[in-house]
Amino acid sequence: MARARATHSEGRADERGVRSATEPTAPAGGRPRDPAIEEAIIQATRKRLASDGYASMTIGDIVADAGVTRPTLYRRWANKYELVIDALEYGLRKQREAYPPLDMDQLGPREALVEAVRRLDPRYHNEQAMALHGNFMAEVERAPGLLEQLREHGVQPRCDELLMTLVSLQARGAVREDVDLDMTVTLCFGSYFADYLRTGRLVPADLAERVVGAIWPALAVNGDDGTA
Repeated sequence: MARARATHSEGRADERGVRSATEPTAPAGGRPRDPAIEEAIIQATRKRLASDGYASMTIGDIVADAGVTRPTLYRRWANKYELVIDALEYGLRKQREAYPPLDMDQLGPREALVEAVRRLDPRYHNEQAMALHGNFMAEVERAPGLLEQLREHGVQPRCDELLMTLVSLQARGAVREDVDLDMTVTLCFGSYFADYLRTGRLVPADLAERVVGAIWPALAVNGDDGTA
């Protein structure tokens, strides 16, 4: 899972691909690495990120939680930054894989929009995602690559999916042509953070429906109720 990257001071990874956690690799002349060990380290890292934050988490805590040794970890990752990048990409990949198949063309316009907004939820498949976002924003001066990775691989794909849904609904004649689609995406995505900051609660089951219910009158063509 570990791979060559730019240094921590450069604040970003050189390579974007992620090796499957179930695919063992063998160092030259050595035995294949045990994917279960890498999984344990990644999971321990994710838990420490949520509970301690990037600055406070330590390699010592991670190896203790994972039940491995420092040499075992350092054979796979050169430093904490590279380990955290892989842990982040692992979580984002698992989140994408957890999305159920969905054919927007089989849904009514408003229902399609609700489903796209629901998939914006940062906590989808990860209840600790809000803490993770907060940690990475707090570390933006010291480790800007963390937030950049989150933005590129976590935030942008979800927002792009909503944007493409809105474009498709325009093509179907359900959404007005003069709607500011980028701002609509920003408002919908921000609703999850606003609700969390206002209440501190788990995401309500009906949040996506309520968000779309509030904005649909401003989006729909001729007051269409979006059920067609």
